[in-house]
Amino acid sequence: MKSLGLIGFGQFGKLAAGVLKAHFDVLVADPAPNAAEQAEAMGVGFGDMAEAASREVVVVAVPVPAMRQVFAEMAPHLKPGTLVADVGSVKMLPAKWMTELLPPTVEIVATHPLFGPQSVARDGLPGLRFVVCPVRGDRYEKVAAFGRELGLAVTVTSPEEHDEEMAYVQALTHLIGRSLVNLGIPDERLATQSYQHLLELCGLIGADTFELFTAIQTQNPFAPQVVRAFVEEARGLLDRVEAERRD
Repeated sequence: MKSLGLIGFGQFGKLAAGVLKAHFDVLVADPAPNAAEQAEAMGVGFGDMAEAASREVVVVAVPVPAMRQVFAEMAPHLKPGTLVADVGSVKMLPAKWMTELLPPTVEIVATHPLFGPQSVARDGLPGLRFVVCPVRGDRYEKVAAFGRELGLAVTVTSPEEHDEEMAYVQALTHLIGRSLVNLGIPDERLATQSYQHLLELCGLIGADTFELFTAIQTQNPFAPQVVRAFVEEARGLLDRVEAERRD
């Protein structure tokens, strides 16, 4: 069984550990005060950054704004031939940082699981989307094959194509969903199917951290243009309604 270091033990890190421990000898590294106890309760190992980074496979599951520093800290401990992957919600920046900061002797794959604990708890892994972006080396094919073994719907694409699509699929969706969550839209007795979809969106996004929302909006270079266009279109529609009301 291959050894795997999981750096980051937040919501998604715990989900990843629960899935990966059946396939790898998993060791977790996270500075949170209770991380060691949580790892023990889950049945995975716990160690420091150096121990996690020295494993055969290393998965970085920290927030995107923290990734650059993590890559720099783990770089001296990586062994030649190690496969390094991140699971961030954007791909261009992590891919760039890994290429710049990690030694040329390691292979790099940028990945994005398009799901979280809420999605898995509701439906399980089969059918959920998983994006694989080749960065360095050809072992991305093995990562894609592993995802398919888990029942995931795998897409192989470039970091640029990923972020361009995610500006709509994720940045715009999370803006709408987070706005509705903050608004506190009620579960109305006369809810239509369309309104029910909005409630479901709130249920999926409501538990996400604001840190994740901020990363999605600020770390994707394509997001600002898409979000700005949406806000301007909504404002324009309301201006037209107001103009007709006055007429």
